[in-house]
Amino acid sequence: MIYSYYPGCTLKDRAKRLDACARASAAALGMELKELPQWQCCGAVYPQASDEIASRLSAVRALMNAEEGRLVTMCSACHHVIKRTNYDWNQDEHFRVSAENYMKETYDGSTKVMHFLEVLRDEIGFAELAKKVVNPLKGRKIGAFYGCMVLRPGKELAFDDPENPKIMEDFLRALGAEPVKYAYRNECCGAYVALEDKSAAQAQVDRALHSAISAGAQELVTACPLCRYNLVENAVGEALPVKYFTELLAEALGLEVA
Repeated sequence: MIYSYYPGCTLKDRAKRLDACARASAAALGMELKELPQWQCCGAVYPQASDEIASRLSAVRALMNAEEGRLVTMCSACHHVIKRTNYDWNQDEHFRVSAENYMKETYDGSTKVMHFLEVLRDEIGFAELAKKVVNPLKGRKIGAFYGCMVLRPGKELAFDDPENPKIMEDFLRALGAEPVKYAYRNECCGAYVALEDKSAAQAQVDRALHSAISAGAQELVTACPLCRYNLVENAVGEALPVKYFTELLAEALGLEVA
C-alpha cells in the first residue's frame, strides 16, 4: 500500500530519527511512504484569526497533491495544521473561496489526513501489528506523552479522546511493553513559551516528568518533536529517556536504522 507522505521541516533536521524509523517500519509492514514532491513548511502554528488565509496555503497544496486521497503525517504539529486546514476547507466557505482565489485552482476536500499512529490503529490494526513484532519490549514500563497538539481540538482532529486518550497505550501493548498512565500525559509541554519564559516551560516539563516517574514510568514516548526536545532539554530535576514512537516501533520490528 502506498501512502502520500508529508514529513515536514523538523523531520529533515532535529527529528530525523522520527522520519527514518517511520520509513523503515512502514516498509517492513508492507507500506510505502511516498514523500510529496516540493512540499512546503506547514507553518507549525495554526493561525487563530479566521480570516488568515495565506499561512494555510501550504497545507492546502499538500492536501491537493496527495495521491489516492490519503495523506500521512508523522509530526504532531504538521498533523495539527494540515488536518485543521482540511476541516476548514470543508466547513468554512469563506476560507475555501478565498484560498481558491489565491491559488487559482480548486481542491475537492476529499483527502483523508492520517497520523501514522492512526494508520497503525485503523488500517493495519494493533492486533496485526503485534503479530509482526519480533523483538517485544517486554518488561519496559513506558509512559506515553501525547502533549496537546495531536489531541486538540478534539472535533477537528478526531484523533482520540482528548481527555482520556489510549492510542499510544494500545500501541505500546502491541509492541509488548507495559504502558504507564499518568496525570500529565495529555498536557502541553510548554515548548511554545520556552523562548519567552524558559522557567515556565521548565515547570511544565518538571510536572510531567514527576507525574510519569511517580506512576512508575522508566521512559517516555512521544510523536511530537517539540515535546521531545522540551522534555529532554528543559528538564532541570527528574529526567527520563524520551523516544519517538517510531523508534520503538522499529526496535520491536527488529530493524536497525542508522
